[in-house]
Order: sequence, then structure tokens, then C-alpha cells
Amino acid sequence: MSRTPDVDLEAAHRHFAAHCFDAAWELMEKAGRTPDEDRAMMALCQASIYHWTQRPDCAPQNLSVGYWQASRIAVLLGWPDEARRHAEASLAYAAGLAPFFLGYAHEALARAARLAADTPTARAQLAMARAYAGQVTDPEERELLERDLADLQS
Repeated sequence: MSRTPDVDLEAAHRHFAAHCFDAAWELMEKAGRTPDEDRAMMALCQASIYHWTQRPDCAPQNLSVGYWQASRIAVLLGWPDEARRHAEASLAYAAGLAPFFLGYAHEALARAARLAADTPTARAQLAMARAYAGQVTDPEERELLERDLADLQS
């Protein structure tokens, strides 16, 4: 028999959605991660997505960003198929969102294709990401996206 915990679940989901995303991000940026840290990085990202899905304020934007992060992590781990699947989810959730989110979803698809050595798809996705970057009106968001796209050109 299960019982309701003596915890504010809404507050817990709010906390862990952000905490897990940030902790995964820290591991993404860490040089010399261990295999255990690699596994933790993906687990944290997945936990963040789960906690977002439990929040009443969860919106497609949140899930698009979560799956974008999952795709980027899969690229870091050398998992092209998983990177593509997460990038596709990011794009599905980005449908109808601002160009910034659509641009990043295509950036994730380009990275996944590049990792899979699918040059034609990587180029096509990069071109789409650039087109969306050109529509981003916020200067900081545009610069962030363009910087990540420039990283793909090398």
C-alpha cells in the first residue's frame, strides 16, 4: 500500500527539474569526466526531463530544451543514434516556438548527423539552423545560437 509522502511534490519537481539540468550542464563542461560521471550526466538530464513533465507549468519549450540537452550529451558520449532521437524530440517540441528553439533543435540534428558521418544531413540541418538564427530578434540569444553553429562549421 502506498501513501502520499510528507513532501511538497510540486516544489520538489520544480527544484529537481532545474537542479538536475544544471548539474548535467556542469558535467558537460567538465574536462576529463570519468565513465561514472558520463553516466551521471545522462541520468541527470533524463531526471530533469522527468521532473519537468511532472510540473503543472511544463510547456513545449521546456521539453525542447531538455531533449536538446539530452542530444548534446549523447553527442559528447559518442552515441549518434541516441543523439538523433533526442534531437528529433527537441524539434517536435519546438514546433510552433520561437526561431531560437527551432534553430537549436536543428543544431542538435546537425551535430547528431555529423557524429554519424552523415555529411549531407549535417549540412542541411546546419543550413536550417542558420536560417532560424537569422530570425532570432534577441541579440544575446542570436549570438549564443550563432556561436554554437560556428562550432559546427569546423
